[in-house]
Amino acid sequence: MNKFEMRFAGTGGQGIILAGIILAEAALLDGKNSVETQSYGPEARGGASKSEVIISDDIIDYPKVQRPDILAAMSQKAYNMYKKDLKSDGIVITDNSVVVDDNAMNKVFSLPIIETAKNRVGSLFTANIVLLGVVAKLTNIVSQESLIKAIIQKVPKDTVKLNEKALETGYSIADNVLIKI
Repeated sequence: MNKFEMRFAGTGGQGIILAGIILAEAALLDGKNSVETQSYGPEARGGASKSEVIISDDIIDYPKVQRPDILAAMSQKAYNMYKKDLKSDGIVITDNSVVVDDNAMNKVFSLPIIETAKNRVGSLFTANIVLLGVVAKLTNIVSQESLIKAIIQKVPKDTVKLNEKALETGYSIADNVLIKI
């Protein structure tokens, strides 16, 4: 790996920024360089939000994602807004409620992330961590051990077990994908 650029996108309240922060922290714990930047609309909930993470073995000299390798979108609005600068051979990971353009250049993984968080994990509020598990499993960009440590550091103490379950569940639904990245 030389440099990996990742964009999480969704709407306010989906935990998109926290997912990016946890991924960047896990990369640091794995001994890699990482930087996370974020932006969100003026609305507290419902507006577009994104968290961008760059992970590299080398020095990161510019902190903004320019051409993401992966777009992980949790809402239609976010997908539509942030898909435009994805690398032509980039990967799209979405909740299965998102309608993805038919673009043969991109690999697309449409999975029941929100439904899985609600029904298998038991909390809709863990969809961001389910998504993080999917991304981590499909890319192997960070270790699962470092992700768990980052989750313990970044989520409220009374939600650690639930978030660990969400991460494991994300890994398991990614196992169902036949083609690995």
